[in-house]
Amino acid sequence: MTIKDVEIKKIVRKRYAEAARTGQSCCAQLSSCCGSKAETGLIEGPAVGYSEEELRAVPREANLGLGCGNPTALASLKPGETVLDLGSGAGIDCFLAAQRVGAEGRVIGVDMTPEMIERARASAIKGNYTNVEFRLGEIENLPVADSSIDVIISNCVINLSTDKLRVFREAFRVLRPGGRLLVSDLVLKKPLPPEVSQSFEAYVACVAGALIKDDYLEAIKTAGFKEVEILEEKSYPAELLLEEPRAHEISRKLGLPFETLMESLSSAVSISVRAYKPVE
Repeated sequence: MTIKDVEIKKIVRKRYAEAARTGQSCCAQLSSCCGSKAETGLIEGPAVGYSEEELRAVPREANLGLGCGNPTALASLKPGETVLDLGSGAGIDCFLAAQRVGAEGRVIGVDMTPEMIERARASAIKGNYTNVEFRLGEIENLPVADSSIDVIISNCVINLSTDKLRVFREAFRVLRPGGRLLVSDLVLKKPLPPEVSQSFEAYVACVAGALIKDDYLEAIKTAGFKEVEILEEKSYPAELLLEEPRAHEISRKLGLPFETLMESLSSAVSISVRAYKPVE
């Protein structure tokens, strides 16, 4: 891991710790990395793929609007399955998954930010989610046994890792043969300007760390997964990544015209990908 990688991880952890403590976005005052708040204080479902019914079915404290999709809606979860959420944050996807796998199933959330784990565990107790647990750890080094998971989900987190191939290899390791991976994430349609790709601020905003779409899919295949398929793909409004005041601030820091910055952000698209670990 390079010095820059270490610094990026520190910055990401600090921003998400702040989000966990304040209940606000890591990236902007009124909008998240990947979502926006409605007048009710809930994150708007259509912006990131959640229905209002789903948002109201989970603890309010679990919803920080830090996702760019709804992987549980596409994972076809079944009662009794064991689910792992990579970068579980405040727990929204874990709690949705818990409802689908039922009391006989199990959901494990892994996150590297202690404040997020604390917040998620408090919500689990408050909501009496006895089939959910949260573990402190990094998605590049999962605190999970080999071949112990039926389904892995992740929501706009892998783009923040500086070693995405290792993340997918770890996911492959912990999945049972025949198990499936379902991730929602941000990828790029074209390369970013160097000023943006090297910006820590843009990294935390879920942009600078994103891969070109084909490279993202190739990393999943290289890790050993088969039947890699994009289930959903949609454009992602730049204003959901960075609200305008912060975008102006970043453009000034980078010495980059505001219009150029926003155009580069428009290269981001949200995709939901499914893949399988082959049966041995």
